[in-house]
Amino acid sequence: MEGMADFSEGESEQGSVLRLHGRLTLAGLGDFPQRLDALAAKPLVLDLSGVDRIDTVGAWLIQQFAERSGARIEGAREDALRLMSLVRRSEADVRVRPEPPNPVVRIVTEIGDATMVAFKTMLGLIAFFGAILVSSWALVRHPGRLRMNAIVHRFELVGVKALGIIGLMSFLIGIVIAQQGAVQLEQFGAEVLTVNLIGRLTTRELGVLMTAIMVAGRSGSAFAAQIGTMKLTEEIDAMRTIGVSPIEALVIPRMLAAIIMMPLLGFYATIVSIIGGGLFCWISLEIPPVTFVQRLQEVIPLTDLWVGVLKAPVFGAIIAMTGCFQGMQVSGNAEEVGLKTTAAVVQAIFLVIVLDAFFAVFFSQIGWI
Repeated sequence: MEGMADFSEGESEQGSVLRLHGRLTLAGLGDFPQRLDALAAKPLVLDLSGVDRIDTVGAWLIQQFAERSGARIEGAREDALRLMSLVRRSEADVRVRPEPPNPVVRIVTEIGDATMVAFKTMLGLIAFFGAILVSSWALVRHPGRLRMNAIVHRFELVGVKALGIIGLMSFLIGIVIAQQGAVQLEQFGAEVLTVNLIGRLTTRELGVLMTAIMVAGRSGSAFAAQIGTMKLTEEIDAMRTIGVSPIEALVIPRMLAAIIMMPLLGFYATIVSIIGGGLFCWISLEIPPVTFVQRLQEVIPLTDLWVGVLKAPVFGAIIAMTGCFQGMQVSGNAEEVGLKTTAAVVQAIFLVIVLDAFFAVFFSQIGWI
């Protein structure tokens, strides 16, 4: 076809010459590459003076052939030389399979990135807590702005709807504590001390701690998803536009609901755990319920109850604040809602466990053991 890429072989004083002519473009190549590769003798010179037009594909083809055959390119126009130069540079920069990174450098880099993310998140939480304090003071000065309906609605989400799963979890935990404690104490003939283990462990630690973890998984994630969706649909921006503070309208009602409900849920979980442990003791250890209750009254000091009651509202505040903070960080697309919801649950559980360890040391130092 007229204008299609073609070549002819010849001789010159410098040796064999391959003269190219026609259009070295994608549309004009045809079977030109196959015929070029089938050449028996490798030319010493590639003459491009007869080429009418060349594109990137043609430049790449000539460049590859010249490198394989060791031929020298002559007669090329300025645009052809520029395209072949660009192709040559791009090939030098591109790697089909990048070099594997140094494992030590990669691990150190990941640790550094995670540390920076944790540091920025902690600063963000502190700043968010400051904003909550400012909004709380504004509500104290103007109590009419407090949304009681929103708080009551969150009571249902945080407390009422969580009673079933928290009760089942606590009941099973009480049975597990009793069973494991009885197996270990049986070696010393002290199965009766299983009552002590159930009473003190559930009242002081596990009742409130497991409730906090469950609330973080249910309510903390719900807070992050709700606020994150509102942020994504620009409802929060609309609230600011009409003069409504998102902290007052969205965050504080959720925090108050979590702070008020957590002590009640923790006490409820403690009672259900004791019932589960008492049922196991009655069936397996033949300790009657009356004896079990009398023994609990003897071994559980009032300070254990106060420890659980004092820790619960702090845990509730941390869970609600973390969930709301992560929800406020959502931006960009819907995938962010899932990522921030996951981050809210993980951070809330982590902070609850860290605070529980702090409380354990603190109460031990003041003699509440």
